[in-house]
Formats: sequence, structure tokens, C-alpha cells
Amino acid sequence: MPPFLVPLREIRLETRVSNSRFITTLAPVFTVDQARAFIQRVRGEFSDASHNVPAFVIGQGESVITHCSDAGEPSGTAGRPMLAVLQGSGLGDVVAVVTRYFGGTRLGTGGLVRAYSGAVRSVVDAVPRAVKTPAVTVMLAAPYNLLERLRRLADLHKTEILDETFAVDVTLTLRLPQEFLPGLQADLLELSKGAIQAEVMEESILLLPLPDE
Repeated sequence: MPPFLVPLREIRLETRVSNSRFITTLAPVFTVDQARAFIQRVRGEFSDASHNVPAFVIGQGESVITHCSDAGEPSGTAGRPMLAVLQGSGLGDVVAVVTRYFGGTRLGTGGLVRAYSGAVRSVVDAVPRAVKTPAVTVMLAAPYNLLERLRRLADLHKTEILDETFAVDVTLTLRLPQEFLPGLQADLLELSKGAIQAEVMEESILLLPLPDE
């Protein structure tokens, strides 16, 4: 099965067609509620625009939720073309809003379809891809003399150090792909002669950039 690709981060690009401005904002989202919140944010940011047209794809493969709206444009000329581009992009967990400022020239049905689909395609082509992977945030306490070796272990297991708190011991808060947690735990036990084990605090999603991004 190919990797589950998602946008690495939010991106925004502008195109112009016959004096109309088309500003496309695209981002990763993992739930319908997140997609709706993103759409509302963009609408609020561009509340004076002629149209803010949304489309999203949540999930990938056989488990997918999709949505689009023409947001006041003629039926079938905006939301559906945008959704078609997203579905053909190979991306999952993605939302896009195309903001249009009318430039005074009517584009016609075909012109609108080309303008909205082209606006989304330009952003889809530009956004860096990432692999979506389950992640965990963990916490551990260790004596100061192990700190540098713990930092090296974190790097070895593709672990991000979120925080270091210095008190009687040093407390590390780490985030890493869930698949690397057993290896980290084993190395911690070996390093500390069985004294240190990471405590899982939270489960989340991590976006790992593709090697060529």
C-alpha cells in the first residue's frame, strides 16, 4: 500500500483570471471539525471577499469523508472542480478554501471551472508532502550525567525534544513516532540499568516530511 500522504503545512497562493483574484489556502486537517474550523477562519480573514469556496477530503482509500460547496457561485462551477483536484492529488486529510475577489469581468461557467480548479491545482503542486504517522508524547526523569546520552538516543529514535526541565533531576518531554517507542524504551532501560522508563502522556499525529521535500 502506498504511504498516506498529507500536506506538510498550510500554504497560500494567489492567481489572477480576467482581473479576478483567486487566493487559495490549503492545509492538513484530521477531522471534519478541524476542517470546518479552518474554513470559518479563512472566511473570517477574507470576510469582504465575493466568495470563499471550500472543499475537503478527510481520510484516504476506502475510509473518506468529502465535502464541497459553491458558496454562491453558479452550481457546479467552484466546489466540485476544487474537490476533483483534491481527490486526484493523492493527498488525504486536506482542506482548501479559494477566496475570490470579483474583478468586474464575468468568466462564464467554463471559465469559473477552469479558474477554481487551476487555483487549487497550483497549491496542490506547490505544497510539500508528508507521511502521516501515529505519535506519542512521553516524559522521563534522569540524572544530569545521562543528559547528553539521552539527547543522542532521542536523535537516534527520530525523537523531538519538546522540553527540558532542570531540578533535582532533568525531566525531558519528548515526541516521537509510535513505532519507535519500544526501541527507545529498551535503550533507556539499558542505559539506566533498568531505572528509567518513559511515561506516555499523549497520543497524537506526526507529519514526517518526505525525504526529497
